[in-house]
Amino acid sequence: MSDARPAPPTRADFPVLEPVQTRWADNDQYGHANNVVYYAWFDTVVNGWLGRQVGDVTRLPALGVVVETSCRYLASVAFPDALTVGLGVERLGERSVTYRLAVFREDADEPSAVGR
Repeated sequence: MSDARPAPPTRADFPVLEPVQTRWADNDQYGHANNVVYYAWFDTVVNGWLGRQVGDVTRLPALGVVVETSCRYLASVAFPDALTVGLGVERLGERSVTYRLAVFREDADEPSAVGR
């Protein structure tokens, strides 16, 4: 069995790129953004994009729920870093969608974290 992981995506792999500014409160006692903050960034970018595409998501006939998440941390980020979160679709099913996401420092091409 191979432990080799595929190379992380680059900024160019994402059709949607959203700016995110870190906050002082994002840092934890170790001096970097706490793990849970990445999930808040992911959620904000996905729902912000959905809202811009379809309007008020609470008025849709069906509401989405998150049934699985993951995040692989590749490099630390911290306040006051300016970030970009990349958003794309990993899988589009008949009743579900899996988003792929990545956190990039402001001008970096390599991600600091990748998630879904």
